[in-house]
Amino acid sequence: MATYPDPRTFQSLVELLDDAAVRYPGRPTLSLRMDAGVTESWSAAELRRRSRLAAWRLRAAGLLPGERLLTWSPSTPQLPAVYWGAMRAGIVLVPLDLRMASDVLRRIAVRAETTHLAIGTGLDAPDPEGNGLGHLTQHTLDELTADPEPGDAVFPAGWEAQLDAWPMPTRDQVFETIYTSGTTSHPKGVMLTHGNVLATLEACEQLLPPRSHRLVSLLPLSHLFEQAPVLFYGTMIGADVRYVRSRNPRVIFESLREHRVTTMVVTPQLLDIFWTAIGREIDRQGKRERFDRARPIARRLPYRARRLIFRSLHRQLGGALRLFVSAGAYLPPELQNAWEDLGIIVLQGYGATECGAAAADTEKEHPPGIIGRPVPPARVKLSESESEILVAGPTVFPGYWRDPEATREALDAEGWYHTGDIGRWDDKGRLILSGRIKNIIVLANGLNVFPEDIESALQDHGLSQAVVLETAPGRIEAVVLPPGSMPVVRADTPKPEPLDAEGLARVKAEVDRIVRSTNQQLGQHQRIDAWRLWPEPDFPRTHTLKIRREAVRDWVGGTAPVRVRDGG
Repeated sequence: MATYPDPRTFQSLVELLDDAAVRYPGRPTLSLRMDAGVTESWSAAELRRRSRLAAWRLRAAGLLPGERLLTWSPSTPQLPAVYWGAMRAGIVLVPLDLRMASDVLRRIAVRAETTHLAIGTGLDAPDPEGNGLGHLTQHTLDELTADPEPGDAVFPAGWEAQLDAWPMPTRDQVFETIYTSGTTSHPKGVMLTHGNVLATLEACEQLLPPRSHRLVSLLPLSHLFEQAPVLFYGTMIGADVRYVRSRNPRVIFESLREHRVTTMVVTPQLLDIFWTAIGREIDRQGKRERFDRARPIARRLPYRARRLIFRSLHRQLGGALRLFVSAGAYLPPELQNAWEDLGIIVLQGYGATECGAAAADTEKEHPPGIIGRPVPPARVKLSESESEILVAGPTVFPGYWRDPEATREALDAEGWYHTGDIGRWDDKGRLILSGRIKNIIVLANGLNVFPEDIESALQDHGLSQAVVLETAPGRIEAVVLPPGSMPVVRADTPKPEPLDAEGLARVKAEVDRIVRSTNQQLGQHQRIDAWRLWPEPDFPRTHTLKIRREAVRDWVGGTAPVRVRDGG
């Protein structure tokens, strides 16, 4: 039986990679699939070797320990190599996301106090000049990780021995600053230490039990939810991770089959995209009635039997997919049930960039609508006044970069991080999410309305893309996309054709029917007064596909709603 390392034994993420390079010789760790097929595959040893080249080149470029380095690239093996190279050189990473707006990028670059940018290459690489970052000193990932040419003066004789003499990072050393929200004029940079992430890897063992995992990576490497369970934990246990440079469902499903994927780390929005794509293929083949009849039968059977019932569908998914790990947003119970009907377990995790993994389900216990129990070493409690979820322990960040006021607001004197989420415990001590404090609608009669509950009810009735807002005191409205809409995650995602007058009338009638039907299932105080159809193919979204609610709220002021509550 394979033995796996204990993250508590490492003093840094650099030690984790050093261990993996020895523990898994020759085993594929990271690979990249282009539309034409796989172009690169690196073992942990190759990843370590390339990271050392990057570390030396970054120091040679004038970056000193403690200085910041912006990184901006699609996910490729070179990007983690530069991550680890910066760690080995003592340089603090500041990852930028590909979906960030130009003004956000410029604000982050200023606040990070750096003049250096490591950037990806290729057709889908970002454009510094066009986004206001042309003044930065640019280093391509390919150049930083490439083998030295003979006689390269940057690499003198004995350079590796000199690199080995550099101080190794420690657990309390900040290695990264992640800007989780740059949509305001004052973006906050979450500082993370090696110890924070190593502690989160302890929790990952519950969500991803150590075994042979093959994954296709879809989330941005600029986000902790991709870094911790996929890159760092995956490297630690010898997982085989494949990157794809497209979120087109066709390309993704091809990658699942080619890689025979066993496990995927996703957001609920991505799960919804996949489920919608599967549904469209079932409808195209004329198998909807048979499929819908089989699901309630399968739900009563063991998971292995469920996979046999839907074996033709599983062949389209590669034949080996057994586990989804979902976090980053609310997971509707119906969406979890849908995938589990097929025999694929869906585990929920809860956490934030500031506190890592805090609570999670297990493969033995994963009831829909329930997050699960706190996962050590994190400690979780609810505040007495608002039932806000608070998290403490070694996973919690030390503060925001150059922002003591924001740090004081987020961390209390006892070290508890205030998440801004509302929760409650069930009778078995498992965490259930209710919504965000800032989204709560407080009615004149003192009752609280959680928009997320109404959005979930709309989804159960067939409207998966909706935002519920209070547009005036006590007035609840929904802003919606047409039924069946999917997030537009990249430029190559197929966009719906514009609706003609007849098609628009049909959509409005269907939305109105769904909203009225949903109202009948909601409490009197929760019911939707009016709805509006969003004018674009998709809502504005963050880099993890969460809807930017404030942008939707800003738009609502100038549009006319459709009233539904009377008689609904």
